[in-house]
Amino acid sequence: MDTYRRQAVTFTQGEGVWLTDTNGKRYLDAISGIAVCGLGHAHPKVSEALCRQASTLLHTSNLYQIDLQTRLAERLCAISGMEKVFFGNSGAEANEAAIKLARLYGHHQGIDKPAIVVMENSFHGRTLATLSATGNRSVQAGFEPLVQGFVRAPYNDLEALRNIASNNSNVVAILVEPVQGEGGINIPDTGYLNSIRELCDEHGWLMMLDEIQTGMGRSGYWLAWQAEADARPDVVTLAKSLGNGVPIGACLARGIAADVLQPGTHGSTFGGNPLACSAALAVIDTIESENLLSRATVLGNTFQHGFRERIGELSGVMAIRNHGLLIGIELDRPCAELVAQALDKGLLINVTAEKVVRLLPPLITTDEQAHSVIATLSELIEAFLQA
Repeated sequence: MDTYRRQAVTFTQGEGVWLTDTNGKRYLDAISGIAVCGLGHAHPKVSEALCRQASTLLHTSNLYQIDLQTRLAERLCAISGMEKVFFGNSGAEANEAAIKLARLYGHHQGIDKPAIVVMENSFHGRTLATLSATGNRSVQAGFEPLVQGFVRAPYNDLEALRNIASNNSNVVAILVEPVQGEGGINIPDTGYLNSIRELCDEHGWLMMLDEIQTGMGRSGYWLAWQAEADARPDVVTLAKSLGNGVPIGACLARGIAADVLQPGTHGSTFGGNPLACSAALAVIDTIESENLLSRATVLGNTFQHGFRERIGELSGVMAIRNHGLLIGIELDRPCAELVAQALDKGLLINVTAEKVVRLLPPLITTDEQAHSVIATLSELIEAFLQA
């Protein structure tokens, strides 16, 4: 179906940060398959884990115990501070699980029509419930009637959340991204997540964080919320780089939220199968063994400083933002044409929110490769703004 506006290129091979097309041309992938290939392409440890598992056992279903799934859940709980995990196949499914969990939690509290606070300019997925939660009208248009039970608030606006708390007794949870990715790499004020935690504690709400784009080291932490010590959520969702290209999603919970879903309340045929779990375990092992959390912080600073030096003073550059390797360059005009221009130069980038050049480079990017991205993209942006 014609659901994508694809670029006129087909890739046949990947290695590290590089992709090669059908004509043999190489491209530096500075978007990581939209934050999926955090370890780059064809990482040897992930490839080895997949080959080993594919020759042993792919799938049994969740009717039976799955050792690799248990091991992965234990590792994820250890790095996240959570207690239990539900596995699906995508970020949308992870968020669906979180939404269902919040609604069931509300019903257990005697609330007939439980509501979840969500943010403007957010993105949570393309399923009917997750697009209803998403704060982007273009994602929702044509799919009415939308799923009810969502209350919208401006991102990074604590006073708006307090007003909702004073005027809506049906709220049971807040669902928020620590950094808005699709919304334009919007980074909240320091203390925002801590304050949400306090508000949720005060009103008995679940704090639910969508870390699908920010998680698994991209922020310089396993999870972006860990930059604020007191912001530990009740529920957190992961996907994208969790499997480095193998479809897997996870909804993690702790405390009262950990026991809301029971047998019969939710499920997934493929979720957490041995193949996907073997990939995710290899991802965690690699991030730990190669110290890629600190590397993401260093690289993010390299990109930030490099772009500020090259284009920070240009008229038309409104902001240069980063949180680890979540990087956004906001211009004063729509700039989607930069994607094709960069492609022609052998560089893969993305434009989101119409005016924000988004970069999500692999955590394994070298300094030399980072400077190459900075130089190429800065030249393109300068020429674009002067045209």
